Amino acid sequence: MLLACGAVAGPLFAVVALLQAFTRAGFDLTQQQFSLLSNGDLGWIQAANFLITGLLFVAGAIGMSRVLTTGPASTWGPRLIGIFGAGLVGASAFSADAAFGFPPGTPAGYPTSVSWHGNVHLLVASVAFLALIVACFIFSRRFRRAGRQLWAVGSVGAGVLLLIAFGANGAMPGQPVSTVGFTAAALLAFLWASAVSYSLLGDAAAGRRRDPVA
Repeated sequence: MLLACGAVAGPLFAVVALLQAFTRAGFDLTQQQFSLLSNGDLGWIQAANFLITGLLFVAGAIGMSRVLTTGPASTWGPRLIGIFGAGLVGASAFSADAAFGFPPGTPAGYPTSVSWHGNVHLLVASVAFLALIVACFIFSRRFRRAGRQLWAVGSVGAGVLLLIAFGANGAMPGQPVSTVGFTAAALLAFLWASAVSYSLLGDAAAGRRRDPVA
């Protein structure tokens, strides 16, 4: 059940965030990121999305820790996914400041001053994404040792793309190429984390424990 929570977390976040992106007035995926959806009259929807997704990933991390008993990623893999989930919970509690024209009526561009809760949001979100990036590389090593090369390559790819997009977004905030790139890379990494939980769920359902180094 815990692994199932992790398996649905990524797709749930993607569906809820994208539905808002295409239905909320004034939101533009080429200029604004999902965090800004926490603002406005309907901001509670995205706040709840962060909270529920984060809790599901934390539950998934607990499930991972029970299945991954030995070998690469058995210790830090679940911990990093748990940190990632906790960061999303923090992003729910501390909203990002309105910026880049959203909600409608907000001045274009980055805010001239950032509130305390905006700074906390940036901090916890950064920790969450960095934890997810490292988790990609750690799980890649496990998959490689298990002979699952496609999973290993996919894990490295997800981590590299998110790392590049994370850096570009920090260097060029609000630019279409960095905004779209970061959003796409983040969604891919969310789905990757859920795919790992799903993979482990399949092993658990078959009565097997993942132990590639045994």
